[in-house]
Amino acid sequence: MILTLLALVQEGAEHAGPVSPFEVNFGLMFWTVIVFVALFFTLKRFAWPAILKATEERERTIARQLEEADKANREAAALLEENKRQMAEARAQAQTMLAEAKMATEKERAAALERTRSEQEQLLARARRDIAAEKDKALIELRREAVDLSLAAATKLVGARLDSEADRKLVSDYLATLERN
Repeated sequence: MILTLLALVQEGAEHAGPVSPFEVNFGLMFWTVIVFVALFFTLKRFAWPAILKATEERERTIARQLEEADKANREAAALLEENKRQMAEARAQAQTMLAEAKMATEKERAAALERTRSEQEQLLARARRDIAAEKDKALIELRREAVDLSLAAATKLVGARLDSEADRKLVSDYLATLERN
């Protein structure tokens, strides 16, 4: 039906002659309005619901994507905060471990120093004991020599050799009394 109307309009336009842009042709205007209204109702009936449905679906998709993006953004922010917290904990643990290592090093150093001092004192005590023992040996040896020399001098003075064991005891006792005084 629209095609026949268009054909009639075209046929009438051929007989009308040239139209100026400022000239009003009511017949053309009438048919233009009829075609526009028919096209409008056809589009409203068939095209607009599909266009509206596609637009609404696109709007829902965009809204869903915005919500997902917002959710992902919140999750990323939470993960960033968690990461920062874990990094802070790791730093704190590292500082604690360093402090503990320093303390352990200081304790080990102090223990090594104490062991060295103890070994030094033991060596010094052993050296003192050895020195005292050598001193005692030297004193005993010196006493023997002194007794022998005293007996030798006494023998020359007396002219006769006395009993050696009894003489030694006598001189040792005498020297012991001298040491006490």
